[in-house]
Amino acid sequence: MFESFTNLFRIPDLKKKILVTLGIIAVYRIGSFIPTPGIDGARLAQFFANMAQTQGGTLFGILNMFSGGAMERLTIFALGIMPYISASIILQLLTTVIPALERKAQQGEEGRKAIIQYTRYGTVVLSVIQSFFIAMWLENPAWFQGMQIVQYPGWGFRMLTVLTLTTGTAFIMWLGEQIQEKGIGNGMSLIITAGIVSRMPTALFQLISLVIPGAKGDSQIDPFKLVFLAAMFVFVIVAVVILTQGQRKIPVQYAKRVVGRRVYGGQSTYIPLRVNQGGVIPIIFAQSILLFPATIAGFVPHRALQGVASALMMGRPLYYVMYSFLIIFFCYFYAAITFNPIEMANNMKRFGGFVPGIRPGRQTAEYLDFVMTRITLPGAVFLTVIAILPGIINSRMNIPYLVASFFGGTGLLIVVGVMLDTMRQIESHMLMRHYEGFMKKGRVKGRLG
Repeated sequence: MFESFTNLFRIPDLKKKILVTLGIIAVYRIGSFIPTPGIDGARLAQFFANMAQTQGGTLFGILNMFSGGAMERLTIFALGIMPYISASIILQLLTTVIPALERKAQQGEEGRKAIIQYTRYGTVVLSVIQSFFIAMWLENPAWFQGMQIVQYPGWGFRMLTVLTLTTGTAFIMWLGEQIQEKGIGNGMSLIITAGIVSRMPTALFQLISLVIPGAKGDSQIDPFKLVFLAAMFVFVIVAVVILTQGQRKIPVQYAKRVVGRRVYGGQSTYIPLRVNQGGVIPIIFAQSILLFPATIAGFVPHRALQGVASALMMGRPLYYVMYSFLIIFFCYFYAAITFNPIEMANNMKRFGGFVPGIRPGRQTAEYLDFVMTRITLPGAVFLTVIAILPGIINSRMNIPYLVASFFGGTGLLIVVGVMLDTMRQIESHMLMRHYEGFMKKGRVKGRLG
């Protein structure tokens, strides 16, 4: 393993890509500490510290996680990359609904560039809207238990905040595209991962503070519980890797065609159907829909709305029931809009491909839909268990939510998925230059053979 890491810097182009990626991530982290003008940072930090006591189950906790802590400091990168993610998801959904966008997406490289440009425009629009409402939110002392967060409220502050946060999001988007072009890995995903991983030192500090004996001579976490948490951490990472990499391979056989003196086709391949087709998107959708009304209701002084906010608080039975239902629903929903068995079956039939034992055309489409429906359910249940695990550890074992979030949930799924994809790209560069990859020799040789 150490030799493989040493070989990374023996390949000039790969070394350059890695250094560019690390440099851009460093720029992003520096920007996460530059404050937005006109904000009382100490009072805002106190507000988020109070919000953290609600077991992390607020919309602000999600935004803060994706921005790497920039939201609680309200820096120039406070919005993070969330507007870009939202714009990408919206464009992806609209592509399946609007025929013009669907035709544009099928035009190859030109169509892909057009969709990316639309995503950029959508990111800017969403950033302007979100930053304006954030400015209005900051100016209202009622949201902060009477504390004055903004020093000089008014339209000047609002326009400055909109300009600052929108520019910061656009700059993050540009940084991600630079990683995509000149670095290694998926730029946007690496930026999100950098923000999530940056919270790890704080989580470790909280965990150590719980282990060290206090004034009474006893620690809040006994050694057996600590060993159990370490074993669970390893188990969850292995489970997330299995979930991320899991797929059902549908064998496909192509018939032989004779054109002149040449014979085409005749080879066998397979269609990989992912167990977790939606990735982390079902969790993001479920969290946003479930926590947004609960967060808003928590600030409205009405008994019924306060009851709703209390019932939907993380750790309550209704929260876990609704959360699980929404994750499973969005797993099927996202699989339905991204996987088109009819189009896939028609393409196979057009090029002479067929699934052994299944008639081409309609029966192939029905078979693919049947298999996709069956493998989505265990994947959705597995994803649900990983998603609710941090809340259970937080409430049952009295572990801080920041520490518990590394035992599952959105953050761990993103980090593991991005790391696997990045290592896969690095390994492909190393194998192209005849260097040993990160995998074992037997597996690499077997795969090449």
